Amino acid sequence: MSSARLLKIVTVVTVLTDIVLIFAAFGIAYVIRYQLQWFRDVDPAYFTTFLPYVPMAVLQATLTLIAFGLEGVFRPRRGASLADEIYGVINGVTTGFVIEVFILFFWRPLVYSRLIFVYATALIMLFIILARVVRRSVLSQLRSHGTGLDRVLIVGAENVGLTVMRNLIAQPELGFEVVGFVDDNPMRGQTNIGRFRALGNTDRLPQILAEEAIDEVIVTLPWNERRKILDIVNLCARSNVQPRVVPDLFQISLSMVDMRDVAGIPMLSLHEPTLSPWARAFKRFIDAFGAALGLVLLSPFLLMIAIAIRLDSRGPALFRQSRVGRHGKQFQVIKFRSMVRNAEALKSEVSHLNEAEGAMFKIREDPRVTRTGRFLRRTSLDELPQLWNVLRGDMSLVGPRPALPEEVAGYADWHRQRLATSPGMTGLWQVSGRSDLPFDEMVLLDIYYVENWSPFLDLSILLRTVPLILSGSGAY
Repeated sequence: MSSARLLKIVTVVTVLTDIVLIFAAFGIAYVIRYQLQWFRDVDPAYFTTFLPYVPMAVLQATLTLIAFGLEGVFRPRRGASLADEIYGVINGVTTGFVIEVFILFFWRPLVYSRLIFVYATALIMLFIILARVVRRSVLSQLRSHGTGLDRVLIVGAENVGLTVMRNLIAQPELGFEVVGFVDDNPMRGQTNIGRFRALGNTDRLPQILAEEAIDEVIVTLPWNERRKILDIVNLCARSNVQPRVVPDLFQISLSMVDMRDVAGIPMLSLHEPTLSPWARAFKRFIDAFGAALGLVLLSPFLLMIAIAIRLDSRGPALFRQSRVGRHGKQFQVIKFRSMVRNAEALKSEVSHLNEAEGAMFKIREDPRVTRTGRFLRRTSLDELPQLWNVLRGDMSLVGPRPALPEEVAGYADWHRQRLATSPGMTGLWQVSGRSDLPFDEMVLLDIYYVENWSPFLDLSILLRTVPLILSGSGAY
């Protein structure tokens, strides 16, 4: 199903649902006022049925729907936050309520209870806000499973282009399917980035637009190529493709830019990177508290796992390995041993089985893994001792995947941005595919996390990690 058709269906369903919810709110308000009689008694002899209030319900429904139409809250807006949608709903319902009160003030039907309109308005707000939450969840699930996607081509694979890629890959609920990218640099234009295909240079744009059924083209070229940008925009217009141009802002990170509209004048402002000293201190407090609590509560369970490892194979229960942390500083990560004792010495013998791309080393059915170790890896229980690393400050509960020194040695320049914060026990890389992700795609997600950190993002990742661990999806 195309994106346009999906949005049309969602819009129609939203309008019909809002009408039903508005009448349902009036019906419940009638029950509260005349049967339950909350807050203020009323003689039920005034109305024995809901029928006298039907015209008022129709009036408020009409006014509210008109206000919603003017606010643009029927059609889902890509990238709009839940707060934006809630604001639109509250504004629309309030507008309808005020106009209806104004009409009733002049009409003055004294037999009507004014309080019922207050109840109905509050219930309308509640019901429609809940409906918008459900709509966002359903849309997100549909788009995450490939329904209603817009096929996108990115022009330019430098810093700004990479920023766009990692934002789109980290937010699949937006409904964009990145078909690939073009770049006039011969090396970039011929090298895939994760699942993003390198489709050559910009001269191939007419052919790509015709063959790949592109819906949108996102141009991320620097402004010194404005002539080429205009040519691409004109080409998109002739090809009935939506062009979008991302300003490079002299290569300033897009996560540091805010757009404001002041009296109709668009203005750009810059702010500090997301992980400010205060934010980092708050994150460190949560990490230390969470790690200490986890170690205390899980200590009997950790002991049982250690005993099981020792009984299954010879060697220590714990495994230490050098990893690269924040700003390239190395530390010793602690994990439960899931392989045979001499696994590192055997690495060269199984290197031909490596299934990962780039600098990573992953084997789905690694012969070095023990029976207990296979279970620990599937359930991610082998990583529980990393709580000690979190308590020490080497790691965080949430962050980029801790990299091996030999992996970092093979990094391209843009890969190193993921080292700007402490690695984590879980992260966007884990809740978005874990070991099934290509290396470049994992790095894009890590950099997105670094640039867009917030306590709510951490909480979201932690909550999404639990079902993944229980299912064992993508872990090996």
